[in-house]
Amino acid sequence: MSRVRLIAIDIDGTLLDSNFQVSERNLATLRRANSLGVEIVLATGRRHTFALPVAQALGFDLALISSNGAVTRTSQGELFHSDPLPLAAARELVAHMTDFRRNMVITFDGDAEGCLLLETLEELNESIQRWLQKNQPYLRFVQPIEEGLTRDPIQAMFCGTIERMAVAQKHLKSNRGLLTRITALKTEYKERDLCMLDILNSGCTKGAALRRWAEAKGIPAEQVMAIGDNYNDIEMLEFAGFPYIMGNATEELRERGYNTTLANNENGVAMAIDAVLEEME
Repeated sequence: MSRVRLIAIDIDGTLLDSNFQVSERNLATLRRANSLGVEIVLATGRRHTFALPVAQALGFDLALISSNGAVTRTSQGELFHSDPLPLAAARELVAHMTDFRRNMVITFDGDAEGCLLLETLEELNESIQRWLQKNQPYLRFVQPIEEGLTRDPIQAMFCGTIERMAVAQKHLKSNRGLLTRITALKTEYKERDLCMLDILNSGCTKGAALRRWAEAKGIPAEQVMAIGDNYNDIEMLEFAGFPYIMGNATEELRERGYNTTLANNENGVAMAIDAVLEEME
């Protein structure tokens, strides 16, 4: 088998357990892989600042693909690539999705105060309360939200119940012209009745960002391993020569024939990587 030289790992529902912690076994396995010269990349829907503590907890330098592929930075903060959502497309999105603006958060790159733009917390508070608490210093409230849209954002997010977001996704698809200018990625957690619909620039995905990073490092797809659990991981899994999904992965991913490891509460990341490392040694 080809030697794995790069491992890309999703964070929530994959590397982190249900208590949002990296287990000791996962940590030990990742450090072992790093010591063997395998490059580790974290690929997440989180924005860079919110994902950085997870990266830093691993104890070694790595690349961090954040906002579902819109930004790639090292854990030291060096920018490799940014793929923002064009301002014109963001404004058209807000106008078309006006019935869902109370479910909307618009993200700008960076960690300055006000980089998360929204109108209200009323519908978001129940859905993503923990996220809101962690990101409280970065929130900026503007009504209407269009008045705060003065430059290209990194992404827009709609968040709510699975039923509410299904309606939002159907309405989004009714604007065929807009769909040619954006990418819409879904992340869903049935046990929490939570769905997030992320809107990014056309062609922007974790998979596209991972391909870009691997090519820059001279690593072919057949030497890349990817581990994920949700819809927004599909492009990354399709790119990698060694795609693995978690035991807690969504039904659609299970139907695609990927290799399956244990769940995130059962050290599934460590199990998958250990199997690959044993083949290499």
